[in-house]
Amino acid sequence: MLPLNNGIVGRYRKGKRGKNGVEYLVYVLHKVKTSLSHIRESYRRRFGVESSYRLKNSCRIRTTTKTPIIRLLFVGISFLLVNIWVNFLWRKVSQPRQGGRLIYRDKFPLKQMLSFLRQAVDQIFGTVKDVYIPINDILPFPSPAT
Repeated sequence: MLPLNNGIVGRYRKGKRGKNGVEYLVYVLHKVKTSLSHIRESYRRRFGVESSYRLKNSCRIRTTTKTPIIRLLFVGISFLLVNIWVNFLWRKVSQPRQGGRLIYRDKFPLKQMLSFLRQAVDQIFGTVKDVYIPINDILPFPSPAT
């Protein structure tokens, strides 16, 4: 732990990250009475939450409805899709190794999975290609005043 000026605390440790195997972590604190390890763990968890929200936004269902239940349902579906993708990556597109699992995110990105799902939905329900408006059902336009 390296105490710096103005409440900034830094920590470094040798590992397999960064230049020459050194990882630098910097936290800005003000009148906090807790351990650096607790702060580090809190930030680590927060990073996972923010990553989930970023991924959720990439598969969010767009809607104009103001009904909160429908909007919450769509948010829940997007989180479910992200979790299915993460689970699939962990089980099928990764390799166990010493020091942690190697996950090949670039081999099966989230957008690829969403594209597959879109194709499956189009195949099952069909794709709208034409819109037919029967002429007899349309009210005649009023003729211009002469």
